[in-house]
Amino acid sequence: MTAPSCPVRTRLYEAGRVIAEDFPAAETAALLRDHPDAVAWLDLFSPGLADLEAVAAEFGLHPLAVEDAVEDHQRPKIDRYADHIFVNLYAVRFHGGPSTAELRKIEISAFVTKRALITVHKSPGDSDLLIARWDKDPELGALGGVNFLVYGLLDVAVDSQYATARAIDEAMDGAEDQLLEEGGAPRAARLYGFALRKCLANLHRAVAPMPEVIDQLDKAEIELVNDHLRAYYRDVADQAQRTVELTEHARTRITELLDADSTEQSNVLNQVTRKLAAWAAIIAVPTALTGFFGQNLPYPGYDNRWGFLASSVLIVTSAIGLYGYLKHRGWL
Repeated sequence: MTAPSCPVRTRLYEAGRVIAEDFPAAETAALLRDHPDAVAWLDLFSPGLADLEAVAAEFGLHPLAVEDAVEDHQRPKIDRYADHIFVNLYAVRFHGGPSTAELRKIEISAFVTKRALITVHKSPGDSDLLIARWDKDPELGALGGVNFLVYGLLDVAVDSQYATARAIDEAMDGAEDQLLEEGGAPRAARLYGFALRKCLANLHRAVAPMPEVIDQLDKAEIELVNDHLRAYYRDVADQAQRTVELTEHARTRITELLDADSTEQSNVLNQVTRKLAAWAAIIAVPTALTGFFGQNLPYPGYDNRWGFLASSVLIVTSAIGLYGYLKHRGWL
């Protein structure tokens, strides 16, 4: 096999234990032949088409799967081929502060053969978390071959999704008090709410297909999930389902909070409009009276002092009476 030009990490496992590490990718097939009971992990970071074609020729990967691994922003899915499986999924991270919210998605494509797990990281990710997950349970690895590696990959990805959903849900606790303030939330709080809703929409696209992906892995033709690990796969599937439910709950919650804020702002606007209309009416009455008596025809006593006083009292009394009426109605 031609050595890939992209950054590569490699490991060889036998009975759940690492027997070789960081060897050249071109030696993977030879090591598997020398160790009939071993399985290999080969990780490529942002490989080009030529890099993947070299790996595909060595492991018999389908051209359509190679094409999907090269292209970015594939949906989470599982494609089954004659002697291998292609899986696409996302690990996610939430970066949030008092006024900022950002979701970072790490797309991972994986080729699963009977004796090798080949992962493709399309964006920078922490492979050390994956390695730590495998090293945590070597006894579990002894019960399975490549299915143990796949379980670790799924577990790390789904855990990151659940942790992100929890983090966003907790971030909404702080935003909730501001979004439910009397008189409407400040603009910064509304923008933060919109940012959280955008993060949840992106997260939902990553987590919604995961229960089905894990379920299909259990039905794969290459018998990926054995009896020893089936319970662990079910646990990951349950975690994925909880993540979907939590994400949907959080999306409903943030939408209701933003709607409540919008309703409160509308109520405030209605109150302001009503007050402006009330004051306009109060001003309009004296204006109408003075216009009637001063422009259209002489008012009674217009040429006497008592006539001026009477008209002034009428104007003031009308305005005060209208003010009292509108105040009683709650418009002021």
